[in-house]
Amino acid sequence: MWKNKNIEIPKSEPVEVPSDWKEKPFTKEDNPYGGVFAESSFATLFPKYREKYLKEIWPLLKAKLDSYSITADLDLIEGSMCVRTTKKTWDPYMIIKARDLIKLLARSVPFEQAIRILEDEVACDVIQIGSLVRNKERFVKRRQRLIGPNGSTLKAIELLTKCYMLVQGNTVSVLGPYKGIMQCRKIVEDTMKNIHPIYNIKALMIKQELAKDPKLKNESWDRFLPKFKSKNISKRKKPKVIKEKKEYNPFPPQQIESKLDKEIESGEYFLKKSKERQNENKGKNFMKAKEVQEKNSSNDKRSQDYQNKNEKVKKLKK
Repeated sequence: MWKNKNIEIPKSEPVEVPSDWKEKPFTKEDNPYGGVFAESSFATLFPKYREKYLKEIWPLLKAKLDSYSITADLDLIEGSMCVRTTKKTWDPYMIIKARDLIKLLARSVPFEQAIRILEDEVACDVIQIGSLVRNKERFVKRRQRLIGPNGSTLKAIELLTKCYMLVQGNTVSVLGPYKGIMQCRKIVEDTMKNIHPIYNIKALMIKQELAKDPKLKNESWDRFLPKFKSKNISKRKKPKVIKEKKEYNPFPPQQIESKLDKEIESGEYFLKKSKERQNENKGKNFMKAKEVQEKNSSNDKRSQDYQNKNEKVKKLKK
C-alpha cells in the first residue's frame, strides 16, 4: 500500500516486442507428462438464430479442440456452449483460448475467423458499445459511421490494424494481434464519442509511413499527426441581447423608493400640502364674501321695496 498520497504511481504501458522476435510454439513435447491439477470449464449462451450454424460447424470445432485434449458440448435445449479440460490436456492456457472461441461464435463471428484465436499471436476483444451512447437514434448513426458505405470504413480499419472486425448489435468483436486490438478499441470508442473514424484512419496511415523512416524512430510524431477539433454547432438560435447573470445574493433586493417617499425626503410633499391648504382657505373666504354680498344685496332690495311701498301709500292718502 502507498501511504503517501502525493506520490504518483507510474502507469503501466504495454511492452513493445521487437519486430524480429519470434516465440517458439508450445508443443506436446514441452509438457510430456501432461495433465492438469483440476478440471476447468467455461460456458456461454448463444442466440436462437445461431443454432442452425453452430450445429453445422460443431463437428469441425470438436475435431480441432480434440487435438488439444479439450472437450466441447453443445446444448440446444438451454442454448449454451461449454468447453472443459481433460486429464490429457497438455496446454493449460488452451482452455482460455477455447473460452474466447465459443464467445466469438456466440457473437456471430464465422468459424473460419474464430478458429484463428487458437494461434499464439492472435487475441480477441468484445467491445461493448451499447452503453456508450444513450440516445438510440444517435447510437445507430454512429454505429453505421463505423461500418461506412458498403463496409468500406470497416475494411480500411481491418487492413491498417491487421484485425478482423464484426459489428453485431451492441458489441464489436475484434480478432487479431494485440497491438491491432488496442488500435481498434480506440477507434471504436472515439467513434461512439462522435469522433469520425477517418481521423484515426489517417493517423494510423501516417504512423505506418513514419515507422518506415529510421531517422524519425526516436522522435515525437505529434507535428505530423492531424489534430481533431470538436465543433458542436447548436441548432438553437442565440438571442441578440444576452443578459449577464447576476451574482447570487441570499438577501432580498432593497425596496425601490416610491414617488411619495422621494417627495417626503426632499420636503416637496409638505410644500404641496401647505399650498393646498392656502387654496382651500382662499376658496372658503371667497365663498363667505360672496354669501355676505348676496345677503347685503338682498337686504338693500328689501329696504328699497319697502320705501317704494311707503311712497305709494302716502300718495294714495293725499
